[in-house]
Amino acid sequence: MTENEIEYRQSEIVRVTLIGTVINAILIVLKFAAGVFANSAAMVADGVHSLSDFLTDFVVIVMLKISSKPSDKDHAFGHGKYETLATTIIGLLLILVGGGILWSGATKIFYFLFYGEDLLSPGWFAFVAAIVSILMKEGIYQYTIRKSKNLNSEALVANAWHHRSDALSSIGTAIGIGAACLLGSQWAILDPLAAIIVSFFIFKVAIQLIRSSVNQLLESSLPIEVEKEIEEIVNSYPGVTEMHNLRTRQVGVNYAITMHVRMDGNISLYESHEKVDEIEKKLKERFGYQTIISIHVEPWK
Repeated sequence: MTENEIEYRQSEIVRVTLIGTVINAILIVLKFAAGVFANSAAMVADGVHSLSDFLTDFVVIVMLKISSKPSDKDHAFGHGKYETLATTIIGLLLILVGGGILWSGATKIFYFLFYGEDLLSPGWFAFVAAIVSILMKEGIYQYTIRKSKNLNSEALVANAWHHRSDALSSIGTAIGIGAACLLGSQWAILDPLAAIIVSFFIFKVAIQLIRSSVNQLLESSLPIEVEKEIEEIVNSYPGVTEMHNLRTRQVGVNYAITMHVRMDGNISLYESHEKVDEIEKKLKERFGYQTIISIHVEPWK
């Protein structure tokens, strides 16, 4: 990427994130109001989920500004891992949110079943708020995930799934609230039960995000199909007789590639250097101009 492209990417990610922040702010007010005035524990839990969305938007923006810094003495490979770290933080926050929703719902059901504590039936205002949340959060998910692919941002992917988890949460909430409203107070238990079911959807998304980001932080290799493509590009270059010792990893959104290539031992050092430059150029054209490439040349045996 050129410097202008990097600046454009950063500004676009911030813009997309801020749009989500505004929507989250609206939904936080709507959900908490509906939860309090319509006596819905599930809607209050859903509001907490939206609040976590709101907070993680700021995590994305802060980490993005750090990850976009150029290489320096202490970070020779750049600061791209901070964006991966942001993904991990979002995943961990999702687990905390899911755990809080699970605990709240389970506690209400426990006291209802074993101590006869009354559960208030939720009102229709909570149901309407859940439907509004589903539509708004699915809309911002579709927008964010599309932008994440265009901008190649894993942090935006994580944030998009956070939006969708909120939409899934609202679907479960709408079902529980709607059923409780229709069936009466004897079925009010469906409200906290819906919150518990939703918490497991949240856990699933969180684990997927954490697994992906932790693999990058632990220097996992690039997918096998990417490594095969690298091998095909290098071995197809005239003068390369063999490529071996390929090692790959991901640094933020960029790839880091090291390898050994064998060439005719009778060519000059200058000529082998020119060939390696051409190989690096082809790889950067394919995988991005910020790809980190190290090639060791050996004479053909």
